[in-house]
Amino acid sequence: MTQNPAILLENLRKDYGDYHAVQGLDIAVKPGEIFAFLGANGAGKTTTMKMMVGLLPPTEGRVLIAGHDVWKEPRQAKRAIGYVPDTPILHELLTAQEFLWFMADLYGMSRSEGKQRATELLAMMELTHAADKLIRDFSLGMKRKMAIATALLHRPPVLMLDEVTNGLDVRAQREVKDLIGTMASHGAAIFLTTHILHVAQELADRIGLIHRGRLICTGTLAELAQLAGKPAGNLEEIFLTLTGEEAPVPIEEAVSE
Repeated sequence: MTQNPAILLENLRKDYGDYHAVQGLDIAVKPGEIFAFLGANGAGKTTTMKMMVGLLPPTEGRVLIAGHDVWKEPRQAKRAIGYVPDTPILHELLTAQEFLWFMADLYGMSRSEGKQRATELLAMMELTHAADKLIRDFSLGMKRKMAIATALLHRPPVLMLDEVTNGLDVRAQREVKDLIGTMASHGAAIFLTTHILHVAQELADRIGLIHRGRLICTGTLAELAQLAGKPAGNLEEIFLTLTGEEAPVPIEEAVSE
């Protein structure tokens, strides 16, 4: 029996006058799969993500999340999404547990369920020691993990992660990447945008390359390497060959950040 996709983009398009920011994307992601959406800055990654989570109306096409159209059934679709934007949006004058309790209330969870879930997520993120600390005093890595914890509160089947490792040191990147792998192993469909090549190379089951708003190819790393004529090449070489332009961030540079 064929498994229905958890995420489905059909002819998704966004125009700003004569400028075509996103051009007719067709992408399907199944439960438990990590799909890395890779492109240089300005390629259309964040625009696509905003259309997928209901923040930006498409010019054409549709997005289905867990079978629900984001723009025709917004309540059902958005309840199936856990979204982590490129810049974490947190109430920094609350403590970590207070913020998670507050968000649990917004999701309609009972007080006891919200507190239990907050405790579970703080432990999962290795933030139990910071439960009573103000978020404003957290490092960027801790704030990223708080944003991920918030996205997981309601146990969504779909995770949308926009540049979630950007700006993190090596240890924080490792922790976040391990969390992403764990969520996928529990059955979540993960749509990950990134311009850091080693993140996509390490995590993704499949990779999509977007270039100037157009999806130029999708496939496993091995399939993209074959398409580029570089069966032994890394993702940087593959990206350069298939797009003919500068790679987003070379693997060595990203690791050293």
